[in-house]
Amino acid sequence: MEMRKSRVLRQMRNGKVATCVKINLCDLRNIDIAAMCGFDCVWTDMEHVPNDFSFIENSIRAAKVYDCDTLTRVARGCYSNLIRPLEADSTGIMVPHLMSLEDAKQVVYYTKFSPVGRRPIDGGNADGAYCLVDEKEYIKTANEERFVVVQIEDPEPMSELEEICALPGLDMIFFGPADFSQGVGHTYELGYHEVVEARKRVAECARRHGKFAGTTGGVGNFDELVDMGYTFISTGADVCGLSDYYSAIVKEVSGRNIK
Repeated sequence: MEMRKSRVLRQMRNGKVATCVKINLCDLRNIDIAAMCGFDCVWTDMEHVPNDFSFIENSIRAAKVYDCDTLTRVARGCYSNLIRPLEADSTGIMVPHLMSLEDAKQVVYYTKFSPVGRRPIDGGNADGAYCLVDEKEYIKTANEERFVVVQIEDPEPMSELEEICALPGLDMIFFGPADFSQGVGHTYELGYHEVVEARKRVAECARRHGKFAGTTGGVGNFDELVDMGYTFISTGADVCGLSDYYSAIVKEVSGRNIK
């Protein structure tokens, strides 16, 4: 028995851009649709969205049917919040609002096995195929085929960006433009020069230190982000898709007079 390999890492290691979509709505059929449509990854959330671990666990199962990865943004708190999605076989976790190099070191310590970190060991869950994966193979594959993402979405960690990007055990540095714009006093002004410069700097620094760079974007600026060096781009969200679809329908048919 072997652990499932990451589709996202396979894409990026082969020089391709990995695509992702954000999932806010708590419905497994939504995961099915996104995975069937061909996204490399679905992004589930425990920071802003009131999902429980049962939904996360079942989302991971649904995505794996179509060889689609799951990236779970964790809630900040105890180390169990970091590792439970991994043990449910989430292909990656994303830690929001990384604030310092010391913060990054703690993330690595709890999410990577020795010799990189000291993640607590339990191969009796979905990621270890309930003890069917050889123990040493489990440790090795988990370190190589599960990705740890940290979000740079505040100005505070930028002073230590080089050291953060150089830290062994982090696989991806993910720039969050919305919160960063708030942090520099220009909320939702994503074209503000400090936001644009930070986004470029994160991609450049990540790649210089052998890390993947991720961010949010869309069809309109996809090529621009790729040119910056981003190889993992979350290109939309289920709630945006439905809102646009419903709004377009209502615009066309509401307020009609009876003939």
